[in-house]
Amino acid sequence: MVLHMDLSGRRVLVTGGGRGVGRGIAQRFLEAGAEVVICGGNEPDELPSSDGRTASFIAADVREARDVEMLFDRLAADHGGLDVLISHAGGSPSTEAATASMRYAAAMAMLNLQAALTCGQRANEMMQTQPDGGCIINIGSVTALRASPGTAAYGAAKAGLVNLTASLAVEWAPKVRVNCVSAGLILTEQAHLHYDNEMAIASAAATVPLGRLGTPKDVADACVFLASPLAQYISGANIDVHGGGEKAAGAEPAAKPQE
Repeated sequence: MVLHMDLSGRRVLVTGGGRGVGRGIAQRFLEAGAEVVICGGNEPDELPSSDGRTASFIAADVREARDVEMLFDRLAADHGGLDVLISHAGGSPSTEAATASMRYAAAMAMLNLQAALTCGQRANEMMQTQPDGGCIINIGSVTALRASPGTAAYGAAKAGLVNLTASLAVEWAPKVRVNCVSAGLILTEQAHLHYDNEMAIASAAATVPLGRLGTPKDVADACVFLASPLAQYISGANIDVHGGGEKAAGAEPAAKPQE
């Protein structure tokens, strides 16, 4: 079943919107009729598009304050403002905490936490002057709420993002709503970096109560909902998009006794 949400005329920025979950989010907002801009270090070979409408691209590294200033200046000049910011840019290579350098930890915090704050500050500044305010959605991870072996610095940064979301929702209300979408195991075009083969993907899916890995569209649908009038009283929330989480050991239902 396909549900349609009309966000025609809404101006949306998706950071890191050229691939993976970010691309799926950009695509979904285009399908909903929004005017979409994506940013990143390099323009993708093919921009997200839907029904003859294509996302715009602005080259910007959201870890750099100068780039963020330029990005929002362009948004003001070319689009006259911003209604929805999706802070998606993030990620982490696997590194053991025992040997992770201070430089690595700082880089993870900058990309996965500080960049969202920096972009959020500029978005808030713009949205506060608009009659209808605006909406900010931070893309988090379930690693924020559980152990994250191999990506401890990343998990810690995402935990900070959940707290940041709640704090900004208070500070920037009532004009600006701020929420977080924490993604679970999501299958993207970069799955080969995490799973060796189809059997590995199936094994991972078996740990999810809903029986499958998530898709970028699953995350995107949550974002479209939060950006819509249906979520006008939702702010400061963290929505887990994880198919029910991961099954705990021994969580399988007991076999029915034979009669």
